[in-house]
Amino acid sequence: MAGTNRNASGNSTKQTTKPKSGKRKTKKITAGKVFAWAFVSSAVAAICAMGVYIFIIINGGRILTQNIDKLDLDEASLIYDVSNKEVAVLAAENRESVNASEIPKKLRDAFIATEDKRFEEHAGIDFLGIGRALVKDVVARSMVEGGSTITQQLAKNVFLSADKTFFRKATEMSIAVALEERYTKDEILEKYLNRIFFGSRAYGVKAASKKYFGISDLNQLKLWQMATLAAIPKAPSTYNPIANPEKSKDRRGVVLKLMADQGYITEAERAEAAAVDYVPLTGGSKDSYQTYVDYVLREAQNKFNIEEDDIMRGGYKIYTSLNPDAQKIMEQTYANDKLFQKDGPEQKMQSSMVILNNTDGGIVAMIGGRDYAARGLNRAVQQPRQPGSSFKTLVAYAPALEMGKYTPYSMLPDEQKNYNGYNPRNYDGVYRGQVSMFEAVKKSINAPAVALLNEIGVSKGIDFVKKLGIELDKNDNNLAIALGGLTKGVTTLQMAQAYSAFPNNGVMNEAHAINKIENADGSLRTAYKGEKKSVMSAKTAWYMTQLLQGVVESGGTGTAAKFERPVAGKTGSTQLDLKGLEKYNRDLWFVGYTPEWTAAVWMGFDKTDSKHYVSMSSGGAAVIFKEVMQKALAKTPMTSFVKPDGVPDLAAPPKTVADLKGEYIKESRTVKLSWSGIGDNVTYQLFRKDSKTAEFPSEPLLTTASTEVNDISAILPDTYQYVVVPVNTVSNVAGARSNTVSVIVSTDAGHSDPLKPGTGQPGQGGTTQPGGGAGQPGQGGTTQPGGGAGQPGQGGTTQPGGGTGQPGQGGTTQPGGGTGQPGQGGTTQPGGGTGQPGQGGTTQPGGGTGQPGQGGTTQPGGGTGQPGQGGTTQPGGGTGQPGQGGTTQPGGGTGQPGQGGATQPGSGTSQPGQGGATQPGGGTSQPGQVGVTPGTGSGSNVGVLPGDASSHAGERVFSDGASGSAPPAPGVR
Repeated sequence: MAGTNRNASGNSTKQTTKPKSGKRKTKKITAGKVFAWAFVSSAVAAICAMGVYIFIIINGGRILTQNIDKLDLDEASLIYDVSNKEVAVLAAENRESVNASEIPKKLRDAFIATEDKRFEEHAGIDFLGIGRALVKDVVARSMVEGGSTITQQLAKNVFLSADKTFFRKATEMSIAVALEERYTKDEILEKYLNRIFFGSRAYGVKAASKKYFGISDLNQLKLWQMATLAAIPKAPSTYNPIANPEKSKDRRGVVLKLMADQGYITEAERAEAAAVDYVPLTGGSKDSYQTYVDYVLREAQNKFNIEEDDIMRGGYKIYTSLNPDAQKIMEQTYANDKLFQKDGPEQKMQSSMVILNNTDGGIVAMIGGRDYAARGLNRAVQQPRQPGSSFKTLVAYAPALEMGKYTPYSMLPDEQKNYNGYNPRNYDGVYRGQVSMFEAVKKSINAPAVALLNEIGVSKGIDFVKKLGIELDKNDNNLAIALGGLTKGVTTLQMAQAYSAFPNNGVMNEAHAINKIENADGSLRTAYKGEKKSVMSAKTAWYMTQLLQGVVESGGTGTAAKFERPVAGKTGSTQLDLKGLEKYNRDLWFVGYTPEWTAAVWMGFDKTDSKHYVSMSSGGAAVIFKEVMQKALAKTPMTSFVKPDGVPDLAAPPKTVADLKGEYIKESRTVKLSWSGIGDNVTYQLFRKDSKTAEFPSEPLLTTASTEVNDISAILPDTYQYVVVPVNTVSNVAGARSNTVSVIVSTDAGHSDPLKPGTGQPGQGGTTQPGGGAGQPGQGGTTQPGGGAGQPGQGGTTQPGGGTGQPGQGGTTQPGGGTGQPGQGGTTQPGGGTGQPGQGGTTQPGGGTGQPGQGGTTQPGGGTGQPGQGGTTQPGGGTGQPGQGGTTQPGGGTGQPGQGGATQPGSGTSQPGQGGATQPGGGTSQPGQVGVTPGTGSGSNVGVLPGDASSHAGERVFSDGASGSAPPAPGVR
């Protein structure tokens, strides 16, 4: 059956084929493939990482080996003065090393807890820390977090710059790994603590311990001191306790919290150590120019972003504005204990001073204290104090002048006043009513400064000092700043910079010490770019100089600062607020300038208390100003203050009127005022106030060129006060107020209301009782007599002769046909014959026919009228015609005078007068007692006040310049 086997022959098998679909079959991704790729990638990454690690190790070891000598410090930097002469060397000379065995455990724990909590666990690189730092860098989009371990910090400090770049970071890591390979953890920590910078020119933890606490043996340090040291390396200039005690304390609290959280200390230990306040050491090194050198380091960091550690190692050449002579003189002055008060039991009196060059703002010299030590408390820039009255010029007077409404001669109120609960007082308790700005500044009077700031607005003052570089606290929005009452105070440097704009025509230069910095190879690293800012007009600056020159002249508060050069300046003091010691001070200031330099001096105690306060003369700061400036400028050519172009000369105000006199003239109901003239081109402003008014009004009652005024508007009984202010008509500058004169206007029942015209003036009682006969009343105050002889009444009532007299309505005397006697307060009516002069009223002459006067003029009769002593002569017998102010027509008979009012005559018939003047009948008149200027028998110049018939009257209020040629309207004075 072998023939039937088809498979063996191969030709019996049937072949079949499938048609092509035209699509490729999709390959499936299996878990195995993913695992395979992951394995391969991981292997490649591991190989790369291993390569990188090997490179880092090799590279780090190579760098460490090549630069092992860099554990020592680099080249020192040099400081040059204004003449490009070397004056100081900056190097890390303050370094002391310790062995690991000398480092106490808690000090070690403090640094590890703060700087590198996994120090004992990592091999130089903390990848968790790097990851944390990387996240922060990504979020901030810049290199803000280093994530460095203690080993990395050592690598950076020794071998690298402070730049935060990825390349530098990688190099730092490689060196850190190499360090970990070569040294133990104890050795690394020892090198770190001996190498790092602790501020105040202290390198290493032992030098820092001696600098800040005076302790050489680290095992003697207390926990709070250890934490303070551990707080510094993050930012040495910010967190060292001398420079910034408050920030240092805050940072110390952070360190203690980290130590407690990591189990190094208990909560009780943390709380106790956090509460301690740092007290700086006294004494120390006193190298020449020390304050200035330290300020240069501070400015290099703050203005040019060069860290102090870099300066100490970088070999820089720093060119400054230092004047070595001025600096030495300043330091010698501050070493003279005679210029300061006796030391307190726990503190000595302190002081600071700064001198600036007016031309460019360069710091000429600076001292931070009497016992200033290297990197100590620089009181010139780090200790703001209350400026007292030295702040008035900046916040009140200068901004007021800048507004254009005031000049140095402007008059300011000097009155005790309450400003919504704020009650400023003058230091001497004296209030002058009004003073010029010159006097207010010269004598440092408080009330005018506060009143001026209140007038211009507190915001104006705040904005003005902000332009001067002094930004006030939000709580300073009140009038107390006029007297230097600030929330935070100001520094000596700030005050010097602000005042330097006055001698510089209103331009302020930013205060600076560094002019330029060169690298070690001589290339320019950075330079000061002078910032000049116009903060006030040249006119304001010039006027301020005029004001402040007065302060150092005789009578000013700053005479102790004057020396043989042009000097201007301002004193300042702040009152002690301790009970029983209010007469003493907390602070003394003098800020002043010559045409070349501006200087500010502060004196006081660092901590004021009942045992430490200023008891010396308030001129102490001015004495130091003179002592330093006079000697420091001795080699500098003397110049003068020069008035800027376009600034007008100051016109001096008129002299003050000192002899104002006033009296009330009862008869004419007039206040008569007079004073002596003070020169040409002067007018006088008269101000008046009554007893109900607290202050004189802002607008004058009258402006006149005369030196005599009659005020007829003071009509109500009261006590009136008057002052006179002279004004120069050319410059429109006002002088000071005159002396104040008080005038009492008394009640006068014998006169009617001067504003209501009517009858004549009544006597003391006003009503006349007639004798026998039938008397008819006058029309407007005229008494019609009856027959008979009237006798005078007692108190204004005249009792006539036979007949019945009816009273007049206004108090005018009507004569009979005989002899009239004078009334005591009104008008005398004559009989026939010769008229004798009245004593103050109207004299009626002898017989004749009288013609009407013009408002009280003389009516002549047919006789001879003799002049009265102050009024009008009325004629004698005949028929009198009425005057235009009212005439009384007489009847026959004899009238006797009343004692204070109108006289009623004897028998006859009288006709009514029209307003109060008396027309005579026949008889003889005797003198009356009322003040009218007399004329002759024919009558002239009637009714003029004061003077005789031919005189001119003084000035009348509301009719300025009127003479005696025209009488007043009837009944009006």
